[in-house]
Amino acid sequence: MSNIIYKYGGSLYLNITNKCPCACTFCLREQVSGVGTAENLWLESEPNAEQVISLLVETQLHPYEEIVFCGFGEPFCALDTLLNVCRYLHGQNDCPPVRINTNGLGDLINGKPTSPLLEGLVDVISISLNAHNKAKYNELCKPSFGECAFDAMLKFAAECKEYIPDVRFSVVDVISGEDIEKCRKIAREMGIPLRVRVTG
Repeated sequence: MSNIIYKYGGSLYLNITNKCPCACTFCLREQVSGVGTAENLWLESEPNAEQVISLLVETQLHPYEEIVFCGFGEPFCALDTLLNVCRYLHGQNDCPPVRINTNGLGDLINGKPTSPLLEGLVDVISISLNAHNKAKYNELCKPSFGECAFDAMLKFAAECKEYIPDVRFSVVDVISGEDIEKCRKIAREMGIPLRVRVTG
């Protein structure tokens, strides 16, 4: 494995960028250098799609439960690489489901709607909700886009339901039980299941 593709649990993870428009107070990369089989997920240079694919060609995909775009950055900060690698993966007969873990700010990052680009390429998308209003979201996630970020994330999540079979929200367990329930209410109203992520 490498710091671009690594194994964690029963899934194969793809670390395609270290860029992120958020500075989440709970972010794992502020605590450790590596995850799973990757000792260090900090990239000396960001890979292009061809470099990622060249590593995948040498990897048997079928043993894994999922292929997950998740590393020390936001995958939508490398949109072209993300899409091209997804196209490669969906062309492979032995490819398990493809999932993206995202902060949901891909539209703001790229200045255009991004959910339609995922149709037929992504099986599962997990979007970090993490708060029930703008103030709490900005306090916890510190998005560089400011006040518009929370609404943009919710809009992205709603639009993903049109293009991706399995859309999920997640929240981190560092927020209070009361806030988790408020997030659960938002998720329920939007018809999107919610998972609580353990950060410790």
